[in-house]
Amino acid sequence: MMLKTLQTMKPKTTNNHPDLFRSQLSQIINLSHPLCRLADLEGEIDQVYGNGCGHPALPTRLLAGLHYLKYTFDQSDEDVIDRWIENPYWQYFCGFEYLQHVASFASNIND
Repeated sequence: MMLKTLQTMKPKTTNNHPDLFRSQLSQIINLSHPLCRLADLEGEIDQVYGNGCGHPALPTRLLAGLHYLKYTFDQSDEDVIDRWIENPYWQYFCGFEYLQHVASFASNIND
């Protein structure tokens, strides 16, 4: 019973239902931007990480993306979150479909 519970603790997938009142990031950004081309690595990154136990995981693409952005642009943890909020390319790179105005995941990262 416990093993079955541990195996189901995968990251939540993004909601693929279209939102009629918001534009998807893919419709408002230039998809030939270097970060957009790198965003296709999600499947390869997910193969490296297996299911584990503990706190429900954040999406691998989000964590790997924030880590990449932090070191590529030489940002502190707080600065990368601040820049992520105001940069739609960073949000797309991290796997979000719609522009986010708040980094609701940030409290999980700072804990």
